[in-house]
Amino acid sequence: MAPTQLPQSGNPLVFFDITLGGNVFRPPLPSHLSLDLNLTKIYRDTGEPLGRVTFELFKDVVPKTAENFRQFCTGESKDSVGRPQGYKGSKFHRIISNFMCQGGDFLNGDGSGSTCIWGHKSFADENFTLKHDQPGLLSMANAGPNTNGCQFFVTTAQTPFLDGKHVVFGKVVDGMDVVRRMEATKTGYKGKDVPNLDVVIAQCGEM
Repeated sequence: MAPTQLPQSGNPLVFFDITLGGNVFRPPLPSHLSLDLNLTKIYRDTGEPLGRVTFELFKDVVPKTAENFRQFCTGESKDSVGRPQGYKGSKFHRIISNFMCQGGDFLNGDGSGSTCIWGHKSFADENFTLKHDQPGLLSMANAGPNTNGCQFFVTTAQTPFLDGKHVVFGKVVDGMDVVRRMEATKTGYKGKDVPNLDVVIAQCGEM
């Protein structure tokens, strides 16, 4: 397979390496050790590798939203006590066939957590220039207007009813077959739309 080429637009490329199954946990640290970055490790039982998904982030259209996502991919973002925070080790907590795969809640893992790289819970909708007109788009999950944080979803179908409500900020440029495998994951045992086996971002970064 030919290597993924950097976009002529200069937009960044980021990737997720996805696994299916296994357990992911970040053990709590004693308060006196909380600033030791070497101890903030994520422990993982190895799951089945599904493959790599590569995204182009539309920095040329929504630079703020793209940068928020990029830093959570690279681990550049730090929490309030200086520990790296981001998508590595987090899971897709909601999958609906012929609609989308939602993830990004590295705080709670269930869709209730929200934060952004600027140190607060959420940030405003940047614009709605880009539309949900194809599968493989990256868009911000939210709890209403101007509540963007760390959660996102990848479309697996056209979803025009989300236009003007959710900010599209990227697209899959390689690995849509991996997204389809994620979409095919059985759900319902742990809760409605919750994958029976954890769909995990085992590794992520910028290309």
